[in-house]
Formats: sequence, C-alpha cells, structure tokens
Amino acid sequence: MKRIRGEKSKPFSIDQASARATISARHAYDTAVSTTFEIVGEPTLPEVKMHLVAPNAPAIARVTANELCIKGRSSSYVRHVSIDLAGTPMAGQFHAGQSFGVVPPGNDHQGRPNKVRLYSIASPTWGEDGHGQIFATTPKRLISEEMITTPGDTVAHPQLILGACSNYLCDLKPGDAVQVTGPSGKRFLLPTDPSKHDYLFLATGTGIAPFRGMLQELLAGPPAGSPWQKSWSRCGSRIELLMGAPYNTDLLYDQEIQDMAKAHTNFKYHPVISRERRADGGKGEYVHQYLERQLDTFKDMLQNPRTLIYVCGLAGMQIGLFRLLAAQGLATNYLTIDETIRDIPAQEWNDEQIKRRVRHTHRCMIEVY
Repeated sequence: MKRIRGEKSKPFSIDQASARATISARHAYDTAVSTTFEIVGEPTLPEVKMHLVAPNAPAIARVTANELCIKGRSSSYVRHVSIDLAGTPMAGQFHAGQSFGVVPPGNDHQGRPNKVRLYSIASPTWGEDGHGQIFATTPKRLISEEMITTPGDTVAHPQLILGACSNYLCDLKPGDAVQVTGPSGKRFLLPTDPSKHDYLFLATGTGIAPFRGMLQELLAGPPAGSPWQKSWSRCGSRIELLMGAPYNTDLLYDQEIQDMAKAHTNFKYHPVISRERRADGGKGEYVHQYLERQLDTFKDMLQNPRTLIYVCGLAGMQIGLFRLLAAQGLATNYLTIDETIRDIPAQEWNDEQIKRRVRHTHRCMIEVY
C-alpha cells in the first residue's frame, strides 16, 4: 500500500432511530470523550526501531518475487512484491504495521532526483521467510491523465501520467536491486500482549497490506525454524476484518484470507463490495455502511473495553466510521469530540468539522492515504 492522499469521503446516511440514539448519548459525550478520560483497556504497544536507513543514504535490497495479488480481472493492477533485506540495517528490525521507503531512480518532471515514497509492509514481524530477512508490499500502479501546458504553449493538453514509484516497483523482476529506507511508524502496531484485546480491522484497497501481516502474526504463526517460533502463541481473541473494494475481483489476498477464516473460528472475514449488488439483492455499500447495517453483529464488540479498531485505506473511510460511532453512542472508547460540536447530532457533522474537531484515541488506529 502506498501512503498518499486519496479520494474524498462518500455521503453518510442514518435513520431516525440512530438520530434519537445520538440525542440520548449527548450527555455521555460531556464526560466520556473529554481529553482527560482514562481509557479502559488502552493498549501497550511495542518499542520499535525507526529510520535505521535514511532517505539520503538508502540501502540496496533485492526483489525476490513479484506477482499479481488481485482476485481476478480488474481495472486495477496491484502486485505482491517481496524484497530481501539481507545485509541491510533493516533486516530483522521491522514490525507488522510499519512502513518503509522506496527511492525510485531518475528525476521528477522538474529535473530533481525522485524523492522517497512510503509503502506499507504486508508481512508479519518475522517476514515472508520466518527470519525477518524478506518482507513484502502491495504497490498499485498509478495511471492517470492530467492537463499539461508545455513550455512555449499557451494551451493545456491531456497527458498520460504514470506514477514514478508505483510503476517502477511493479516492473521489478526477481534479482533486481531496489533502494529502500526505514522502517517508519510506531503507532499502527499490534499490542505487546495481543490476547488482551479484540480486533476490528477496517480496510479498503491496498489498505489490506498491514492487516495481512497482522493476521499472520495473530493466527498463523512463524514457520518451523523461525527464531520467533518459541515466543509465539496463537491469539484466541475475536478478530473481524471488513475489506472494502469496488468489485469482487478487486479483493486482495482474498483466497489467503478466506483460508485463514476457515482455519480459525475466532476470525471472521467480511468482503464489502461497493459497485456490485449484494447477495441479498441490496445495493453495494462502503465499509462504514456495512458496519451500520450489521450493527447488531458488532455492537457488543464495540462496547467491549477489550476492542481495538484499526483503519487503513482511502482517506474518507474514517469519516463515516466516526459519524457512526458517535451517532450510536459508541464513541466513548475511540474518539475525543471537541465541545463545540458535541451538541450537534453526529449525522449533521460535515467533513471539515470531523477533521478538525474529532480525534481518535489510542484504541482507534488510523492510517489513511
């Protein structure tokens, strides 16, 4: 997953019953979501190493695999790229949920050397190989069209724009060298004692990348011979993954995740498709809309002080989630809401108010792009 800015949020709808729940929950906001509120079950995150390799002195790693990871024919091209860190300071020093940098060769359109781009690590802490030497990421080819005015011309003309780093990564072959930096990130991590918490994972698109690593870490475990094998134990906590995509064929790592759900009864996988009809004939929906429609399934989980929420994907998906949590009186553990909007029904909050007046707590981890 490349961490860049993404699309705008989609409109949020809510029924009258939810509106009444918002009104009845206002008094709770005054005490439960103050910035001094002591959160029950706040996670303890591990100490991690960061910036072992700086962008101005990238390390040389090698690609070991490059393959498509979409479910079927799709207008999106997303690849699973594995990178061998052997001999670099990053080997054995990354964690699931962190990101790393790639410095693509060449110059930008202004003739300056290309800058580092960040991508999510899609592997558990022990990597793809069990020894922390190889990790993977999920770059999506960026292809767009922009109106460009060339020097000496007064009229803009359409020009095909190819993402400098995403296409570079997607084109790499096994054995090719790649300049890497990092690792980065100390917030979007699993807690030191995973069994103390339950997990609600919300993803869209390439935002599935860190959850692939986390699920392997919670459920599958390291392979035989891994130095992590002795200290690892399977997590029996409740784990729910909501994975959003435009079409069924856009689902990433779908079979792998289905297999994990079949093998572990404490893990449930919920593909959420926005541009196709549901199996019951209903319209497609976004992740927060699915969560609202299935709230009876998730409400007890959201009320449980054990639960942690992780959100990764397109910017805007957290907007609908924040409205839903506040409207249903479920914001206590996950949000701090500024007093200037506490008396406004949550369904009336605009995007700007949410961005400026609502903050997520340490029990709600957000990585959007």
